[in-house]
Amino acid sequence: MAGSVNKVILIGNVGADPEIRRTQDGRPIANLRIATSETWRDRNSGERREKTEWHTVVVFNEGLCKVVEQYVKKGAKLYIEGQLQTRKWQDQNGNDRYSTEVVLQGFNSTLTMLDGRGEGGGASAGGGRGSGNDFGGGGNYGDDYGAPAQPSGRSSGGGGNFSRDLDDDIPF
Repeated sequence: MAGSVNKVILIGNVGADPEIRRTQDGRPIANLRIATSETWRDRNSGERREKTEWHTVVVFNEGLCKVVEQYVKKGAKLYIEGQLQTRKWQDQNGNDRYSTEVVLQGFNSTLTMLDGRGEGGGASAGGGRGSGNDFGGGGNYGDDYGAPAQPSGRSSGGGGNFSRDLDDDIPF
């Protein structure tokens, strides 16, 4: 169907260490469980309520799998962009089952670590568009252009790199 969009954006925490498997030809596939939560105050009782949703994320993008394998651990906060896919499978009794997953593959997927790697910086990797750099599958492992990550996600602008001093609000 022309004119349709299948895009999922999640910001949540990893529930367990990622599982990395390999295809028969050696390509990695990463499986993650991401929790997203919403909180609100109950109108009647005034109590604080919380609802957590669990999402299965499957990463086929080889560059993103490397980032997941090396840096993502239980409890990490991630920003994920991918697509919903439902797959059909059979259980042990031969019954048809369906699983809906957020899939990261190709150039329309993004995975960004929001809580950094210990020193408060941010590591991100994108499948292309919208990831800050177009390295085609994975590799912005700090701040823009491969420089060390800064706590604010930006360079200090201390006179070295002209491209970092440009305003981000350029309309083209």
